[in-house]
Amino acid sequence: MRSHHHSHGRPSGPHGHRHGHRHGRGGWGEREDGQGRRRRLFDAGELRLVLLRLIAEQPRHGYELIRAIEAQTGGSYVPSPGVVYPTLSVLQDMGQIAEAEAEGARKPFAVTAEGEAELGERKDDVEALMARLSQLASERRHTEHGPVRRAVENLRNALRYRLERDDVQAETVHEAAAILDEAARRIERL
Repeated sequence: MRSHHHSHGRPSGPHGHRHGHRHGRGGWGEREDGQGRRRRLFDAGELRLVLLRLIAEQPRHGYELIRAIEAQTGGSYVPSPGVVYPTLSVLQDMGQIAEAEAEGARKPFAVTAEGEAELGERKDDVEALMARLSQLASERRHTEHGPVRRAVENLRNALRYRLERDDVQAETVHEAAAILDEAARRIERL
């Protein structure tokens, strides 16, 4: 099967998968799609809208934008500076953001009237993009429980193996129940 994804000089696995480039590293924010295929999280125009929306919420510099996206996605997507800073330059060139007055070496960007107009015109697109970021956080919370699901499956298999045998003793059943009750009590106290 031929991969439709370009590796951009990075090593590919046997099925065209790049290894070691997860959660937004490379391209415009690539991530795996659940079947092990890589896909872009945003295209260039979408990333501009996300950054513009975050700047409209409050003036921010590049690093703060990276952290804001990381927080919005629950840590599952962290855009690289090599993606964020050129996009900020494009937004500046388009007149949609400008450096804001601030103390210190890093000047945050603030949205301009042109940027506000763009956000108003693309409101539905912006909301869909922000919902996509929130969905990533939800997916991450779901997958973080994976070790518990694996352990429960192991427990289920062990119980099935041990308790469904023809020679199982009543004492064994009661011991297993006591172990499970103790585990439940310990988990409740966590």
